[in-house]
Amino acid sequence: MGRWKMILLIVGVFLLIFAIVTVTRTFMTESRQPEPNKAEVTLDEDKAIRHFSEALTFKTISYQDRTAFDYPEFERFIEFLEDTYPAVHQQLEVEKVNDYALIYKWSGSESGKKPIGLTSHYDVVPVLEGTEANWEQGPFSGTVTDGEIWGRGTLDDKIGVIGILEAAEHLLEEGYAPKRDVYFMFGFDEEIGGDEGAAAIVDLLEERGVTFDFVLDEGGAIVENMVPGVEQPVGVVGVSEKGSATAELTISGSGGHSSQPKDHTNIGRVASAIAKLENTQFKADLRGPGETLFEFAAPEMSFGMRYVFANKFIFEPIIESILLKQPATAALIRTTIAPTVFQAGEQYNALPEQATAIINLRVMPGESLENVKKFIEETIDDDEISVSVTGSEATSVSSTDSWQFQTIQQAARNVYSDAVMVPYLMFAGSDAKHYDRIADNTYRFLPVLITSEDLTRMHGTNEHVSIDNYLNAIAFYMEVMKESDRK
Repeated sequence: MGRWKMILLIVGVFLLIFAIVTVTRTFMTESRQPEPNKAEVTLDEDKAIRHFSEALTFKTISYQDRTAFDYPEFERFIEFLEDTYPAVHQQLEVEKVNDYALIYKWSGSESGKKPIGLTSHYDVVPVLEGTEANWEQGPFSGTVTDGEIWGRGTLDDKIGVIGILEAAEHLLEEGYAPKRDVYFMFGFDEEIGGDEGAAAIVDLLEERGVTFDFVLDEGGAIVENMVPGVEQPVGVVGVSEKGSATAELTISGSGGHSSQPKDHTNIGRVASAIAKLENTQFKADLRGPGETLFEFAAPEMSFGMRYVFANKFIFEPIIESILLKQPATAALIRTTIAPTVFQAGEQYNALPEQATAIINLRVMPGESLENVKKFIEETIDDDEISVSVTGSEATSVSSTDSWQFQTIQQAARNVYSDAVMVPYLMFAGSDAKHYDRIADNTYRFLPVLITSEDLTRMHGTNEHVSIDNYLNAIAFYMEVMKESDRK
């Protein structure tokens, strides 16, 4: 009995120490949210709404086939900007790049400071043919009704272009003058990669030796019920974006008549390879921007969730297993595999001589394309299937402990005082990746409060935004410029 009592005593002491340490760590987690300084903005709201409504009527549509662009419509949009924002176009330096991309330079009084850049794009995706009748309001109508503004670009991303210019026009009318240079940079082909818009802007500025303290583009937004255990809406600021790669798996061999198939056909071999990849998956690891997201969110969580995330070194396997249950959170912690195209065969009774599968991968920061290819080859374990991997790796990861990130946090909190602002890893692509070359930090944030339904409308049917969101976006961009001048 004495021996068992000693063992129980040791276990009890260990559990007590464990509880003291972990509970203490939980209570010691301090909020990383700045105190809001409520933004005081006196806009002519009706005029601002009219401007946005009209901007949405221009069919500045990006097509994969550039010859399909209606470039006169892009020219008319640029003329609209010139007419609508006279102070901006009179007092700022304005330059066109490749005819349709725009650079605005607002010179500051302290030229020794690095500039900041605010960037958006004014091209939009097409409306899927045959779905026009499904829109409650016309996709290029700019209709304003029941507190909502309708049309392509309300969320992606004319709201950014117009929000920035409305903010600048208002500040100029008030006599505001920035200390550091501020650049506004607007692309016209972001939806198809930004090669002639943002990339060309970056090439030009790089030639001139212009580098930024930070560039802010579209990306994350403020979303309700996003992080478990956090009751407030959470604003996610992208500090990196995953790489986008294409893997092509191809096998070639004899075909023949389907009446005498081999046990393992070309289609079967490639299908088996895909199944192995889906069953294996890349290793999940809560690190980088995904880990930092929860470091920022943990102090705002309910006690139970805060306890788990404050003691991640113990509970990491449990956290990862929870995150892997949902596609959106699984994508935070691993490179994802998405088979998208399968090409094989032409006739029902003839075995194809070649089969090809195309897989889209979104690559985690720190993961190279070479490592991705090696993982695929080792996983499928079939020497007769050739594997090629092309695409881009993830962007660099921007700072979250700097005044640059805190500026965006503060500006957002000044407008959305109850939002919890956290960094995150962006899964989709944006023009921000181009600015990595000339910016110390690139951030991705659209200053609107949206729902999961809004996310599906961004490139879909019935894209619209509330008037309050639009006016708050204007206020946010004003706050970003003001907050930057305090650093």
